Amino acid sequence: MRVRRDLPDAVGNTPLIRLKQVSEETGCEILGKAEFMNPGQSVKDRAALFIIRDAIERGELRPGGAIVEGTAGNTGIGLALIGAAMGFRTVIVIPETQSQEKKDMLRIAGAELVEVPAVPYRNPNNYVRYSGRLAMALAKSDPRGAVWANQFDNVANRQAHVETTAPEIWDQTGGKVDGFICAVGSGGTLAGVAEGLRARKPDVKIGLADPDGAALYHHYAHGCLKAEGSSITEGIGQGRITANLAGLEVDMPYNIPDAEALKVLFALLENEGLSLGSSSGINVAGAVRMARDLGPGHTIVTVLCDYGTRYQSKLYNEEFLRSKGLPVPAFLERAAATLPDVMEG
Repeated sequence: MRVRRDLPDAVGNTPLIRLKQVSEETGCEILGKAEFMNPGQSVKDRAALFIIRDAIERGELRPGGAIVEGTAGNTGIGLALIGAAMGFRTVIVIPETQSQEKKDMLRIAGAELVEVPAVPYRNPNNYVRYSGRLAMALAKSDPRGAVWANQFDNVANRQAHVETTAPEIWDQTGGKVDGFICAVGSGGTLAGVAEGLRARKPDVKIGLADPDGAALYHHYAHGCLKAEGSSITEGIGQGRITANLAGLEVDMPYNIPDAEALKVLFALLENEGLSLGSSSGINVAGAVRMARDLGPGHTIVTVLCDYGTRYQSKLYNEEFLRSKGLPVPAFLERAAATLPDVMEG
């Protein structure tokens, strides 16, 4: 029996789960890395741990100091929980449009939360740029110091996946991995896993699953950053080449509309008991596309990022889905049906 020495030591080593329905439909083995089983319940725990360790090693983060970050939620949750376990406070800047469930979890995790309007990156009050200024101000005013996590351009994020996620996938598949695909928020997961797997198998195929409203599909498919449409997904979709994405080559880029992702996502819950967030739906839908393009007999890995409970008020809300013209799963409609009254008396 192995006892983890603390919460940070419990990050990583998540299992691969075979996704039965899509594997049978495509003739490929489609495997999901169960990142929702990290202590902070998302893939972002890995980046949070490496970013904190890197800041400590560089002498920028001292006991009692503050970690400041602009995040759609999951990175902030990881920073808050892991930071607390290591003796740091956390200040999170979040777009006000993000789900209430993630905001609530950030507060439960002990983070000081600053909500700002959702504006493009070019706006100086974009949540990422705001968090950078706030970190600088706190570093000057607080004697304990403060650091900006800067997940988008801090390559400790990517290194977390080079050193942990990629070798785990390699070992868990016995080296029989033909493709890896996921969406991009900061770019650390995709670029880091790509680097780690290509070091072991240069011809492994790397795919991008990009939601509507993001610009990377057009960049990798057509050579220009171009965004079209919009998506209900949170935490993914990028309009620029972050430092974590620098040098990444994508073999198979796909644009995944919300309706396509939700159909896959709801089937995973209804048929396989996996309650996942919207980014996982984008990822699995992308893995299905990759499987069909590669043909039967291949092994494809993607990321199951976080639990669906973090998006309950949107993703699993019949009224919200209908307002966006998106499919409503049968189980939500059944839940609204009237059951017979069997109360006695």
